[in-house]
Amino acid sequence: MKQKNRVIFYLHNGVHLLDLSGAAQAFYEAGDYGEPYEMVYVGGEQAPVSSAGLPFMRLEHYSTVEAGAGDVLIVAGFALRELHPADGSRSHSGDRPGLHQWLRAAAGRGAVVASVCTAAFLLAEAGLLDGRECTTHWKYTTRLQKEYPLLKVQVDRLFIKDGNIYTSAGVTTGLDMSLFLLEERHGAELVFKIARELVVYIRRDGTASQESIYLQYRSHIHNDIHVVQDWIIQHLQKKIKIEELAALIHTSPRNLTRLFKAATGVTVGQYVERLRVEKAVHMLQQRVKLASIPRQCGLQSTNQLRSLVKKHTGQLPRELTAE
Repeated sequence: MKQKNRVIFYLHNGVHLLDLSGAAQAFYEAGDYGEPYEMVYVGGEQAPVSSAGLPFMRLEHYSTVEAGAGDVLIVAGFALRELHPADGSRSHSGDRPGLHQWLRAAAGRGAVVASVCTAAFLLAEAGLLDGRECTTHWKYTTRLQKEYPLLKVQVDRLFIKDGNIYTSAGVTTGLDMSLFLLEERHGAELVFKIARELVVYIRRDGTASQESIYLQYRSHIHNDIHVVQDWIIQHLQKKIKIEELAALIHTSPRNLTRLFKAATGVTVGQYVERLRVEKAVHMLQQRVKLASIPRQCGLQSTNQLRSLVKKHTGQLPRELTAE
């Protein structure tokens, strides 16, 4: 049996469940595709209770686990009131010297240290983000920069890698960051399999906006249109017919066309084209052979690929694959 890798999750009191579970599920699924991970969950002196009220019991104390080269250490996001007093003032680093030292030691030994969402504040408090590019949830980027002026806080980014320190914007972006980490370690093919297993369209690149086109076009509450969008995302390689989409939700092509535009603000054709271009650009950046991309993205030829990529990005495919 293949030797397991190891990922360590630190759970602070007030941990947000999705900040933890998105990342944890990605590493768990890796095992089903030949890259198993030993998953270790640690906490502090007090058993943490999630922000939703779910308690976590029998965690190992962080000080008993030594993270080093080859390990991934992920600090899940949590309610900031657990780190800062109720009056909003900054808490002092001296309140958590042991935890800070543990985090610094892990980074110093070569472990990947990553934060999801507000956990960037804990990494900043430990001094791990000084002089580094980093990010956090969009609501807190200004606050993070103000409280820790040595940081280079980036806004509107999903996740950022600076050396062996990774920070993500929050909530679902912890999943994006985890898929990126898995891709760095095990390659794109594995990550595509995991993303499909998790019903995630594609890993969003760290340079993508926190308000990506997927989030913009999925902000409506029309369930039938969500069904259609899900089907499109999972069948981009096919020739997509409006009649087939309409049949999914038992309506007419004309009515679907009207409903889709009203819900998303774009036509079905525009939505399909933008998804295909996004997938093609991602594949180009992963150095996938140009000739194989059109078929996987539902395009007719490399000429069509060049035309659409130029239209949407202002660049030719060869420019997107340049170092």
